[in-house]
Amino acid sequence: MSESLQNGLSKPDVNRKYISTDVNLINACNMDMLMWKIGDLNIEGRVVLGPMSGITSSCYRDFMKPFGVAVSVTEMTSDRGIVHGYDRSMTYVRFKRNHPTGLQLFGNDPDILAQAAKIALRDNPNIDFFDINMGCPVSKVVNNGSGSALMEDPRKCGDIVRRIKEAVDIPVSAKIRLGSDKNINFRQVIDELTSAGADVIVVHARTKEQLYTGVPHFELVEDLQSEMSVPLIISGNIYSLDDAVCAVDISGAVAVMVARGAVGNPYLVSQIDRYYRTGDILPNPTVSQQVDWCLSLAEAMIQEKGEGSAMNTLRGIAPKFIAGCHECREYRHRLAVETVDLESLIGLLHEIESKMGDERIRTEGIGN
Repeated sequence: MSESLQNGLSKPDVNRKYISTDVNLINACNMDMLMWKIGDLNIEGRVVLGPMSGITSSCYRDFMKPFGVAVSVTEMTSDRGIVHGYDRSMTYVRFKRNHPTGLQLFGNDPDILAQAAKIALRDNPNIDFFDINMGCPVSKVVNNGSGSALMEDPRKCGDIVRRIKEAVDIPVSAKIRLGSDKNINFRQVIDELTSAGADVIVVHARTKEQLYTGVPHFELVEDLQSEMSVPLIISGNIYSLDDAVCAVDISGAVAVMVARGAVGNPYLVSQIDRYYRTGDILPNPTVSQQVDWCLSLAEAMIQEKGEGSAMNTLRGIAPKFIAGCHECREYRHRLAVETVDLESLIGLLHEIESKMGDERIRTEGIGN
Protein backbone atom coordinates (compact mmCIF):
# COMPACT_ATOMS: atom_id res chain seq x y z
CA MET A 1 0.00 0.00 0.00
CA SER A 2 1.36 3.41 -0.91
CA GLU A 3 1.71 6.27 1.54
CA SER A 4 1.60 10.04 1.37
CA LEU A 5 3.98 12.65 2.73
CA GLN A 6 0.92 14.64 3.68
CA ASN A 7 -0.02 12.12 6.38
CA GLY A 8 2.22 13.74 8.99
CA LEU A 9 5.17 11.38 8.66
CA SER A 10 7.99 12.07 11.08
CA LYS A 11 11.18 13.70 9.89
CA PRO A 12 14.68 12.35 10.63
CA ASP A 13 16.67 13.86 13.48
CA VAL A 14 19.20 15.88 11.48
CA ASN A 15 21.08 16.76 14.69
CA ARG A 16 21.79 13.17 15.67
CA LYS A 17 25.34 11.95 15.05
CA TYR A 18 25.58 8.45 13.61
CA ILE A 19 29.34 7.99 13.49
CA SER A 20 30.52 5.32 15.90
CA THR A 21 33.95 5.58 17.52
CA ASP A 22 33.92 1.93 18.57
CA VAL A 23 36.39 0.51 16.06
CA ASN A 24 35.78 -3.09 17.12
CA LEU A 25 32.04 -2.66 16.56
CA ILE A 26 32.67 -1.09 13.17
CA ASN A 27 34.98 -3.92 12.11
CA ALA A 28 32.52 -6.57 13.29
CA CYS A 29 29.48 -5.00 11.66
CA ASN A 30 30.84 -3.49 8.48
CA MET A 31 33.96 -5.23 7.17
CA ASP A 32 31.89 -8.10 5.78
CA MET A 33 29.75 -5.52 3.97
CA LEU A 34 32.71 -4.21 1.96
CA MET A 35 32.20 -7.13 -0.41
CA TRP A 36 28.93 -7.28 -2.31
CA LYS A 37 27.71 -8.00 -5.82
CA ILE A 38 26.01 -6.39 -8.77
CA GLY A 39 24.78 -9.53 -10.44
CA ASP A 40 27.97 -11.52 -11.00
CA LEU A 41 30.27 -8.51 -10.50
CA ASN A 42 32.25 -8.59 -7.28
CA ILE A 43 32.34 -5.15 -5.63
CA GLU A 44 34.76 -4.12 -2.89
CA GLY A 45 33.89 -0.88 -1.12
CA ARG A 46 30.78 1.00 -0.11
CA VAL A 47 30.93 4.22 -2.14
CA VAL A 48 29.16 4.52 -5.50
CA LEU A 49 29.77 7.60 -7.64
CA GLY A 50 26.37 8.81 -8.77
CA PRO A 51 25.53 10.10 -12.26
CA MET A 52 25.39 13.86 -12.77
CA SER A 53 24.62 15.44 -16.13
CA GLY A 54 27.44 17.67 -17.32
CA ILE A 55 29.82 16.46 -14.62
CA THR A 56 30.44 12.71 -14.48
CA SER A 57 32.30 12.42 -17.77
CA SER A 58 35.03 9.81 -18.24
CA CYS A 59 37.77 12.10 -16.92
CA TYR A 60 35.74 13.01 -13.82
CA ARG A 61 35.10 9.33 -13.05
CA ASP A 62 38.80 8.56 -13.54
CA PHE A 63 39.70 11.49 -11.29
CA MET A 64 37.39 10.27 -8.53
CA LYS A 65 38.37 6.58 -8.65
CA PRO A 66 41.59 6.82 -6.55
CA PHE A 67 39.71 8.51 -3.71
CA GLY A 68 37.91 5.24 -3.02
CA VAL A 69 35.06 4.93 -5.49
CA ALA A 70 33.98 1.29 -5.71
CA VAL A 71 31.48 1.71 -8.57
CA SER A 72 30.93 4.50 -11.09
CA VAL A 73 27.90 5.42 -13.19
CA THR A 74 27.96 7.53 -16.35
CA GLU A 75 25.94 10.61 -17.15
CA MET A 76 22.30 10.00 -18.05
CA THR A 77 22.21 8.79 -21.67
CA SER A 78 19.23 8.89 -24.01
CA ASP A 79 18.06 5.54 -25.32
CA ARG A 80 16.84 7.12 -28.55
CA GLY A 81 20.12 8.99 -28.92
CA ILE A 82 21.94 5.65 -28.89
CA VAL A 83 19.49 4.01 -31.29
CA HIS A 84 19.91 6.89 -33.75
CA GLY A 85 23.66 7.11 -33.22
CA TYR A 86 23.73 10.74 -32.08
CA ASP A 87 27.27 11.94 -31.37
CA ARG A 88 26.50 13.28 -27.89
CA SER A 89 24.91 10.03 -26.75
CA MET A 90 27.64 7.89 -28.22
CA THR A 91 30.27 10.00 -26.44
CA TYR A 92 28.75 8.85 -23.16
CA VAL A 93 28.76 5.25 -24.38
CA ARG A 94 32.38 5.16 -25.55
CA PHE A 95 34.50 5.22 -22.43
CA LYS A 96 37.71 3.39 -21.59
CA ARG A 97 37.80 0.70 -18.96
CA ASN A 98 37.25 1.94 -15.39
CA HIS A 99 35.97 -1.21 -13.75
CA PRO A 100 33.22 -1.38 -12.70
CA THR A 101 31.27 1.32 -14.55
CA GLY A 102 27.59 1.29 -15.43
CA LEU A 103 26.01 3.14 -18.34
CA GLN A 104 22.90 4.96 -17.18
CA LEU A 105 20.04 4.96 -19.68
CA PHE A 106 16.85 6.99 -19.68
CA GLY A 107 13.74 6.58 -21.77
CA ASN A 108 10.13 5.45 -21.46
CA ASP A 109 9.73 2.56 -23.91
CA PRO A 110 10.89 -0.91 -22.78
CA ASP A 111 11.68 -2.05 -26.31
CA ILE A 112 13.69 1.05 -27.23
CA LEU A 113 15.61 0.90 -23.96
CA ALA A 114 16.42 -2.75 -24.63
CA GLN A 115 17.51 -1.95 -28.16
CA ALA A 116 19.72 0.88 -26.91
CA ALA A 117 21.34 -1.40 -24.34
CA LYS A 118 22.11 -3.98 -26.98
CA ILE A 119 23.65 -1.38 -29.33
CA ALA A 120 25.67 0.23 -26.54
CA LEU A 121 27.14 -3.03 -25.29
CA ARG A 122 28.06 -4.09 -28.81
CA ASP A 123 29.79 -0.74 -29.29
CA ASN A 124 31.61 -0.77 -25.94
CA PRO A 125 32.33 -4.01 -24.06
CA ASN A 126 33.76 -1.91 -21.20
CA ILE A 127 30.19 -1.36 -19.98
CA ASP A 128 29.92 -3.51 -16.84
CA PHE A 129 26.21 -3.01 -16.18
CA PHE A 130 23.26 -0.84 -17.18
CA ASP A 131 21.56 1.50 -14.75
CA ILE A 132 18.05 2.62 -15.63
CA ASN A 133 17.06 6.13 -14.59
CA MET A 134 13.66 6.01 -12.91
CA GLY A 135 14.34 8.85 -10.51
CA CYS A 136 15.26 12.03 -12.39
CA PRO A 137 12.77 14.75 -11.33
CA VAL A 138 13.75 17.37 -13.92
CA SER A 139 10.70 18.56 -15.82
CA LYS A 140 12.05 18.06 -19.35
CA VAL A 141 12.69 14.40 -18.49
CA VAL A 142 9.51 13.81 -16.49
CA ASN A 143 7.29 15.53 -19.08
CA ASN A 144 8.54 12.99 -21.61
CA GLY A 145 7.37 10.13 -19.41
CA SER A 146 10.92 9.23 -18.36
CA GLY A 147 12.85 9.47 -15.10
CA SER A 148 10.68 9.60 -11.99
CA ALA A 149 7.53 9.68 -14.13
CA LEU A 150 8.07 5.95 -14.72
CA MET A 151 7.27 5.26 -11.06
CA GLU A 152 3.65 6.17 -11.73
CA ASP A 153 3.44 2.77 -13.46
CA PRO A 154 5.34 0.20 -11.35
CA ARG A 155 4.51 -2.61 -13.75
CA LYS A 156 6.13 -0.70 -16.60
CA CYS A 157 9.24 -0.27 -14.46
CA GLY A 158 9.43 -4.03 -14.19
CA ASP A 159 8.82 -4.47 -17.93
CA ILE A 160 11.75 -2.19 -18.71
CA VAL A 161 14.16 -4.21 -16.59
CA ARG A 162 12.80 -7.47 -17.92
CA ARG A 163 13.26 -6.45 -21.57
CA ILE A 164 16.80 -5.20 -21.01
CA LYS A 165 17.73 -8.39 -19.16
CA GLU A 166 16.47 -10.36 -22.15
CA ALA A 167 18.51 -8.22 -24.56
CA VAL A 168 21.92 -8.22 -22.81
CA ASP A 169 23.87 -10.59 -20.60
CA ILE A 170 25.24 -8.10 -18.07
CA PRO A 171 23.65 -6.88 -14.81
CA VAL A 172 20.90 -4.26 -14.70
CA SER A 173 20.23 -1.79 -11.88
CA ALA A 174 17.55 0.84 -11.43
CA LYS A 175 17.64 4.20 -9.67
CA ILE A 176 14.34 5.31 -8.15
CA ARG A 177 12.91 7.82 -5.66
CA LEU A 178 10.34 7.44 -2.91
CA GLY A 179 7.58 8.24 -5.40
CA SER A 180 5.58 11.46 -5.40
CA ASP A 181 4.36 13.53 -2.46
CA LYS A 182 0.88 12.05 -2.90
CA ASN A 183 1.96 8.51 -3.72
CA ILE A 184 4.90 7.03 -1.82
CA ASN A 185 5.08 3.78 -3.78
CA PHE A 186 8.77 2.84 -3.82
CA ARG A 187 8.07 -0.54 -2.21
CA GLN A 188 5.63 -1.45 -4.97
CA VAL A 189 8.18 -0.37 -7.59
CA ILE A 190 10.92 -2.37 -5.85
CA ASP A 191 8.71 -5.48 -5.90
CA GLU A 192 8.20 -5.12 -9.66
CA LEU A 193 11.91 -4.47 -10.28
CA THR A 194 13.12 -7.44 -8.28
CA SER A 195 10.52 -9.73 -9.84
CA ALA A 196 11.81 -8.64 -13.24
CA GLY A 197 15.39 -9.53 -12.32
CA ALA A 198 16.97 -6.22 -11.29
CA ASP A 199 20.39 -6.91 -9.79
CA VAL A 200 20.66 -3.76 -7.64
CA ILE A 201 18.30 -0.92 -6.71
CA VAL A 202 19.33 2.62 -5.82
CA VAL A 203 16.85 4.60 -3.73
CA HIS A 204 17.10 8.39 -3.51
CA ALA A 205 15.18 9.17 -0.33
CA ARG A 206 13.29 12.17 -1.71
CA THR A 207 10.08 12.47 -3.68
CA LYS A 208 9.78 13.70 -7.24
CA GLU A 209 8.51 17.08 -6.05
CA GLN A 210 11.41 17.60 -3.67
CA LEU A 211 13.86 17.65 -6.57
CA TYR A 212 17.27 17.98 -4.90
CA THR A 213 16.26 20.17 -1.96
CA GLY A 214 15.03 19.61 1.56
CA VAL A 215 15.84 16.85 4.02
CA PRO A 216 15.66 13.30 2.60
CA HIS A 217 13.08 11.04 4.25
CA PHE A 218 15.39 8.26 5.38
CA GLU A 219 12.86 7.33 8.05
CA LEU A 220 10.71 5.90 5.26
CA VAL A 221 13.43 3.47 4.20
CA GLU A 222 14.34 2.25 7.69
CA ASP A 223 15.74 -1.29 7.49
CA LEU A 224 14.72 -1.43 3.83
CA GLN A 225 17.65 -3.67 2.91
CA SER A 226 16.28 -6.40 5.17
CA GLU A 227 13.10 -6.44 3.07
CA MET A 228 14.95 -6.78 -0.24
CA SER A 229 16.44 -9.77 -2.05
CA VAL A 230 18.98 -7.65 -3.96
CA PRO A 231 21.54 -5.07 -2.77
CA LEU A 232 20.29 -1.61 -1.86
CA ILE A 233 22.31 1.53 -2.55
CA ILE A 234 21.06 4.54 -0.62
CA SER A 235 21.22 8.09 -1.96
CA GLY A 236 20.26 11.65 -1.05
CA ASN A 237 22.06 14.69 0.37
CA ILE A 238 25.38 12.98 1.18
CA TYR A 239 27.71 15.90 1.94
CA SER A 240 29.64 14.56 4.94
CA LEU A 241 30.76 11.33 6.54
CA ASP A 242 27.96 11.61 9.08
CA ASP A 243 25.41 12.00 6.26
CA ALA A 244 26.67 8.77 4.71
CA VAL A 245 26.74 6.81 7.96
CA CYS A 246 23.26 8.09 8.84
CA ALA A 247 21.80 6.95 5.52
CA VAL A 248 23.43 3.53 5.69
CA ASP A 249 22.64 3.03 9.38
CA ILE A 250 18.94 3.76 8.91
CA SER A 251 18.39 1.89 5.65
CA GLY A 252 20.84 -0.99 6.13
CA ALA A 253 22.11 -0.41 2.57
CA VAL A 254 25.24 -2.18 1.35
CA ALA A 255 26.53 1.04 -0.23
CA VAL A 256 25.95 4.78 -0.39
CA MET A 257 25.77 6.84 -3.57
CA VAL A 258 27.72 10.10 -3.48
CA ALA A 259 27.03 12.71 -6.14
CA ARG A 260 26.80 16.49 -5.63
CA GLY A 261 28.34 16.25 -2.17
CA ALA A 262 31.67 15.17 -3.65
CA VAL A 263 31.75 17.86 -6.36
CA GLY A 264 34.52 20.09 -5.06
CA ASN A 265 35.10 17.73 -2.13
CA PRO A 266 36.43 14.48 -3.59
CA TYR A 267 38.04 13.60 -0.26
CA LEU A 268 34.56 12.90 1.08
CA VAL A 269 34.76 9.59 -0.78
CA SER A 270 38.03 8.78 1.01
CA GLN A 271 36.51 9.65 4.38
CA ILE A 272 33.57 7.31 3.83
CA ASP A 273 35.69 4.53 2.36
CA ARG A 274 38.28 4.67 5.17
CA TYR A 275 35.63 4.73 7.88
CA TYR A 276 33.99 1.54 6.64
CA ARG A 277 37.33 -0.19 6.16
CA THR A 278 39.07 0.71 9.41
CA GLY A 279 36.84 2.89 11.57
CA ASP A 280 39.24 5.82 11.13
CA ILE A 281 37.66 9.26 10.95
CA LEU A 282 39.80 11.31 8.58
CA PRO A 283 39.90 15.10 9.08
CA ASN A 284 38.56 17.35 6.35
CA PRO A 285 41.17 18.34 3.76
CA THR A 286 43.13 21.58 3.80
CA VAL A 287 42.70 24.31 1.23
CA SER A 288 46.14 23.43 -0.15
CA GLN A 289 44.99 19.88 -0.82
CA GLN A 290 41.81 21.19 -2.41
CA VAL A 291 43.83 23.48 -4.70
CA ASP A 292 45.99 20.57 -5.87
CA TRP A 293 42.95 18.40 -6.59
CA CYS A 294 41.13 21.19 -8.41
CA LEU A 295 44.14 21.72 -10.69
CA SER A 296 44.44 17.99 -11.34
CA LEU A 297 40.78 17.85 -12.36
CA ALA A 298 41.18 20.95 -14.53
CA GLU A 299 44.10 19.43 -16.42
CA ALA A 300 42.17 16.19 -16.99
CA MET A 301 39.10 18.06 -18.22
CA ILE A 302 41.15 20.17 -20.63
CA GLN A 303 42.71 17.04 -22.05
CA GLU A 304 39.28 15.47 -22.49
CA LYS A 305 37.24 18.36 -23.92
CA GLY A 306 39.55 21.29 -24.65
CA GLU A 307 40.29 24.38 -22.59
CA GLY A 308 37.21 26.42 -23.52
CA SER A 309 34.66 23.72 -22.74
CA ALA A 310 36.56 22.67 -19.61
CA MET A 311 36.56 26.22 -18.25
CA ASN A 312 32.81 26.51 -18.80
CA THR A 313 32.32 23.52 -16.53
CA LEU A 314 35.01 24.51 -14.04
CA ARG A 315 33.46 27.90 -13.38
CA GLY A 316 30.66 25.95 -11.72
CA ILE A 317 32.88 23.36 -10.01
CA ALA A 318 36.02 25.24 -8.90
CA PRO A 319 34.22 27.47 -6.35
CA LYS A 320 33.00 24.34 -4.56
CA PHE A 321 36.59 23.33 -3.77
CA ILE A 322 36.80 26.18 -1.25
CA ALA A 323 33.20 26.10 -0.02
CA GLY A 324 33.06 26.10 3.76
CA CYS A 325 36.26 28.07 4.18
CA HIS A 326 36.41 31.12 6.43
CA GLU A 327 35.67 34.35 4.53
CA CYS A 328 35.93 32.67 1.12
CA ARG A 329 32.78 34.12 -0.49
CA GLU A 330 34.75 36.65 -2.52
CA TYR A 331 37.09 33.97 -3.84
CA ARG A 332 34.20 31.68 -4.77
CA HIS A 333 32.70 34.53 -6.76
CA ARG A 334 36.00 35.26 -8.48
CA LEU A 335 36.47 31.60 -9.40
CA ALA A 336 33.00 31.61 -10.93
CA VAL A 337 33.56 34.72 -13.08
CA GLU A 338 37.32 35.13 -13.62
CA THR A 339 38.23 31.59 -14.64
CA VAL A 340 38.61 32.01 -18.40
CA ASP A 341 41.62 29.77 -19.04
CA LEU A 342 44.01 27.49 -17.17
CA GLU A 343 46.44 30.32 -16.46
CA SER A 344 43.77 32.42 -14.74
CA LEU A 345 42.59 29.41 -12.72
CA ILE A 346 46.14 28.61 -11.56
CA GLY A 347 46.80 32.23 -10.59
CA LEU A 348 43.62 32.54 -8.56
CA LEU A 349 44.00 29.19 -6.82
CA HIS A 350 47.59 29.99 -5.85
CA GLU A 351 46.43 33.31 -4.42
CA ILE A 352 43.81 31.49 -2.36
CA GLU A 353 46.38 28.93 -1.20
CA SER A 354 48.80 31.62 -0.08
CA LYS A 355 46.15 33.20 2.15
CA MET A 356 44.36 30.18 3.61
CA GLY A 357 46.27 27.09 2.53
CA ASP A 358 46.43 25.50 5.99
CA GLU A 359 42.75 26.01 6.75
CA ARG A 360 40.49 22.97 6.60
CA ILE A 361 37.23 23.08 4.70
CA ARG A 362 33.97 22.58 6.58
CA THR A 363 31.11 20.40 5.35
CA GLU A 364 28.64 20.54 8.23
CA GLY A 365 25.26 21.80 7.06
CA ILE A 366 26.27 22.38 3.45
CA GLY A 367 23.65 20.02 2.04
CA ASN A 368 20.80 21.09 4.32
